[in-house]
Amino acid sequence: MKHIFVILSLILLSSCSHTQQIDTSNINGYWEIEEVILPDGTSHVYKINETVDYFSINDSLLGYRQKMKTDADNNYTPVTKKENIKLITENDSLKIQYKTPFAEWKETILELNSNRLKVVNKHQNVYIYKRYIPLNL
Repeated sequence: MKHIFVILSLILLSSCSHTQQIDTSNINGYWEIEEVILPDGTSHVYKINETVDYFSINDSLLGYRQKMKTDADNNYTPVTKKENIKLITENDSLKIQYKTPFAEWKETILELNSNRLKVVNKHQNVYIYKRYIPLNL
């Protein structure tokens, strides 16, 4: 009986698709857009950003994103209201689901580690973020 269970378990595991393991805690913190790649392949590289995105996600994968302005003293001032977000798995992909009083949308996470966040939206625009490093003046 044990052998049948083991064989059935192996078959089941091998037939399941494997989603990429992503450490979702890496999303927490300040991010700045480095580049946007449009569906036609053209890109816009951002050398300087006036705002950064702050992400905060809890253990329940709920949280918010808020655009922040930084100054020379590394103070952060909100420039938008918080957008409620939730990390969800959909079609074997990890997605950020946004919700505001005016709209709802999703972005698929293509890459997430401690220094890089790469997402694609429904228009196939790819946003590449890098971890924001405060200025040392």
